[in-house]
Amino acid sequence: MTALSDEQRAIVDAPTGPLSVIACAGSGKTRTAVHRLVEMRRRLGEERGRVALLSFSNIAVDTFRENYRRLAHTLPATAGRGRVDIDTLDAFITTHVLRPHAHRTMGSQQTPYLVSGSEPFLAGFTFRTQQFPQSITMMRVGFREGDFHFFYSVHSQSVGLNRATALTLVERLGRTGAYTHDLGRYWCHRALREQPAVLRALVRRYPHILIDESQDIGPCHQAILDLLADAGMEISLIGDPNQGIYEFSGADGRFLTEYGSRAGVSSFSLTTNYRSVPAILALANQLSNRNDTHERDSPDTVHGAFFTSYRATQRDQLIETFEATVAAAGLEPSRSAILCRAVKLADELAGADTPVGRGLVKEFALASILRDKRRDYKRSFEALARCVVSLLVDPPANLLTALLSPARHPEMRRVRRRLWQFVRDPGVGLPPSTLLADTEWLPSLLERVRQLLATLQAEFGFTPTDSLGTKLTRRDLPHASLVAADDLGTQRNTRIRVDTVHKAKGESLDAVLYMATKDHVEAMLDGVATEVGRIGYVAVTRAKNLLWLGLPAAALPGLRQRLMDFGFREVGAE
Repeated sequence: MTALSDEQRAIVDAPTGPLSVIACAGSGKTRTAVHRLVEMRRRLGEERGRVALLSFSNIAVDTFRENYRRLAHTLPATAGRGRVDIDTLDAFITTHVLRPHAHRTMGSQQTPYLVSGSEPFLAGFTFRTQQFPQSITMMRVGFREGDFHFFYSVHSQSVGLNRATALTLVERLGRTGAYTHDLGRYWCHRALREQPAVLRALVRRYPHILIDESQDIGPCHQAILDLLADAGMEISLIGDPNQGIYEFSGADGRFLTEYGSRAGVSSFSLTTNYRSVPAILALANQLSNRNDTHERDSPDTVHGAFFTSYRATQRDQLIETFEATVAAAGLEPSRSAILCRAVKLADELAGADTPVGRGLVKEFALASILRDKRRDYKRSFEALARCVVSLLVDPPANLLTALLSPARHPEMRRVRRRLWQFVRDPGVGLPPSTLLADTEWLPSLLERVRQLLATLQAEFGFTPTDSLGTKLTRRDLPHASLVAADDLGTQRNTRIRVDTVHKAKGESLDAVLYMATKDHVEAMLDGVATEVGRIGYVAVTRAKNLLWLGLPAAALPGLRQRLMDFGFREVGAE
């Protein structure tokens, strides 16, 4: 697809003002949003106002930035090409509200900073539940009837907290400058409401913003956006309510579906799918009760939607068969995926090991496994950083956040370099996971961590704990290696990645194997009224050419006919 379609062109050329765009999967939302961004910048010309294009993932942001870079050259020199911001919605409010202004509302003497949950000082910030005290990082924030409320989750059920008690704890944490993701949105809203000059300045600076994946806007984000809209900012939403799979955080797509009925908001639709072959689109239409049209024709190679069953002991064979089918169809394994709803199943299929040990030892073991078996140096570094901060006496309250946010905390560059050296070098740093855990790996870890802490004290003034030996014990460590030597680097030896549906949202994949339970399949076939059903819809609509649905063998007899009625074909059947 080169030229914009009529539907896309109508959105790009729409009069300046707030828009509501309901789009089907694979309809070119990214392309349309970037072209609209360019057009808005063209219309602003030499005006000093900026335009922002926001989304909910760094992957989407990177895609938007690259596409804008390619199109920006079409703007005249007087159009202010650089007066555009592309970021996540949370990063936008953090940059423009939280970090520069929220400290006044929070009563803090320092720039606010995000906590990850592992900071030692958070032990003093807990709230009581019926079972046991919970860290404030477990507190969730909602917004209803014009005000915030506080709760926590138990087995996917929300349990409300006493507002006055919760606020006392939140405000006490706020005075330290710390906030969690949820509390950051709370403080942003309060800062905009209590500092009207900041609100007016932000609206002057950004007269127009566009938000992609708007079905992911939850109540707290909506409360912030409503403040901005009421102050005069023109906000356009683009998204697909059927892909709203963050209902656990309150994002059910309702804001997007109702936005078009607001006064002054113009409504548009995108109804052509440019991604999937007709058989997969027909399935998606049935699941979502839509009637979108396809742009692609059916290829000559194997394509369409298939189902197959597996037993727990046969999952690897199923994946190998799927990989062979992908190769035979001429599809690209690196642009395909095996998707699951649960992180636990995704890790099992990817061959991830469960770390052994207790406390910090378990976290160090995780760092070794991530580095040696999964080659995931980033997550290994993050695990190590959490351990090191926990082994310091009275570390700076925002130390862990600073270590994990290099772009925002360049002053931590030298410290990060020391930790990266430790992670990367199994010879003198983090011990290799092939050592016997209790008699080789742990003694080596103790000695090397002691040397690392001494280096951090000498070079940066951090004070190490004097009870290292009691914090790093051999409890629950086996007399075996953390990872067998012949397992290193295999990760089930697949060329196709294993991931969750949530991680793959927004992607276009040549082939998808959706590994589902009986309940997942039934919810998917029941439609998009539930979050589990929408998760199935998202898995289906990622696939361009080939979709396989894998379900437990015991569930197949009761679901076979229903799957065939929806257009699935059984793998191996004529």
